[in-house]
Amino acid sequence: MYKISSLVIIFGAFLLILSIINIATSNEVNPTLIRAETISGVASIALITIGYLWTEINPTKPTKAKLHGKEGFELSNELSEDKKNELAWGSQQILTATAASTILIYWDNKVILRRGLISKKIFKPGEICNRSINQKRLISLVNTELFPGSDEFDCVLDDLPSVIVYPLSNRGLTIVGGWSKRSFTTSDEKWISGWSNKLFVLLSG
Repeated sequence: MYKISSLVIIFGAFLLILSIINIATSNEVNPTLIRAETISGVASIALITIGYLWTEINPTKPTKAKLHGKEGFELSNELSEDKKNELAWGSQQILTATAASTILIYWDNKVILRRGLISKKIFKPGEICNRSINQKRLISLVNTELFPGSDEFDCVLDDLPSVIVYPLSNRGLTIVGGWSKRSFTTSDEKWISGWSNKLFVLLSG
């Protein structure tokens, strides 16, 4: 199967050949024909150039940061079996299906889950977390170096390169840290948001 870039090059070359054949076989050369052939030739060459440039583009994958943490799974014993099972299942899915390195669930002023790379630091919501709760929306820090105050997530794990914060109404938070900068996709955000909404309903019951 041809790559899209190859198809663009072939199509551009095909148009250029047609343009050359057209002017070579014309019985009468006039300014209108010359203008048309010039535009056609420039467009064809532009397509070929775009195709070649496209083949040279090699997007680099985000480099994983060297995160310092201990692999672990901590779950509150105060929860019912149904809640424990949902937290265990959902956190595992996020860690395996997204670029997450760590996940923390904060509920009613207590950490009820830590999973992935974890630390022993006491978590306390800061300005960014409180903004997420007050505005009732997901906040994505694609590069924590660019966000003042992002060091509040050092109590989740030191030097996280990217973070997603999602409010569980006004009662808690889902915090997911990534392995690298710009590591989370729109699909990841939707998955984390959807699961968090489901989790809120379960924890509230």
